[in-house]
Amino acid sequence: MLENKKVKDLMTRDVFTTTPDEEVVFAFEKLMKMKISAMPVVEDDKMVGIVSATDLGHNLILDNYQLGTLVNEVMVTDVAFVSPDDDLVEAICLMNDKAPHSDIINQLPVMENEKIVGIISDGDIIKAIKEDL
Repeated sequence: MLENKKVKDLMTRDVFTTTPDEEVVFAFEKLMKMKISAMPVVEDDKMVGIVSATDLGHNLILDNYQLGTLVNEVMVTDVAFVSPDDDLVEAICLMNDKAPHSDIINQLPVMENEKIVGIISDGDIIKAIKEDL
């Protein structure tokens, strides 16, 4: 059952991050090269925000950014996150409840002692559900 599975059992431990002073176009390029949908923004070993491929790509295509726009100008700063010991049901609820505009959050940073120790995705959770079927 999902209640028995912990975030730490499924999370990815090697987290790709960006910095607030990176240009948006380069952050988007990282997301595409790594084939990931979101990236925490880290400064001085602390998470200060998150950017998503959907948000960056959408705005780049619509030409909403000026040349040289930095990540800190567009990142989400109110970041939902989980801890390694949270169960998957808690993660699923957070992905649903904290998403804007009836969307769903597809990546949650995993935080412990104010440090990023992993990230869990909707895909990770879907795999866990499939295993329980």
